Amino acid sequence: MFNVLVSTDNDVILTLLRVVFGVVIFAHGAQKMPGWFGGGGFKGTMAFFTGQGIPAPLAFLAIAAEFFGGLGLVVGLLARIAAFGILCNMVVASATVHAPFGFFMNWHGKQKGEGYEYHLLAIAIALAILIRGAGALSLDRLLM
Repeated sequence: MFNVLVSTDNDVILTLLRVVFGVVIFAHGAQKMPGWFGGGGFKGTMAFFTGQGIPAPLAFLAIAAEFFGGLGLVVGLLARIAAFGILCNMVVASATVHAPFGFFMNWHGKQKGEGYEYHLLAIAIALAILIRGAGALSLDRLLM
């Protein structure tokens, strides 16, 4: 079972996709966990999520998926698990928060919220990693 989780090809393009995706997701997680990059930190993010009606255990999992999942993707450690957690986050965020605002992000400040275009890209990238693995230059590849 473990070999199925870490198996991957020596694919450099997949590596590029994984690392860039990991950096982007980690940055969002870093806003939520330690409060870097102007984020609310763990306490503030938990208060915001639970104030929106998200149960505390699910709010914690969402924060952890972005922070630790982003780190896991950057180094390619248990990349499929990280991608799955992020995939779940993005599906839920798209369906529950962003869908009412349509497809596009709020580039011109004319909407009351952000659309789901970013989340759709994240879902597609997470699916690619979930299916194909971490690629070359990953800790998963070393563990095979």
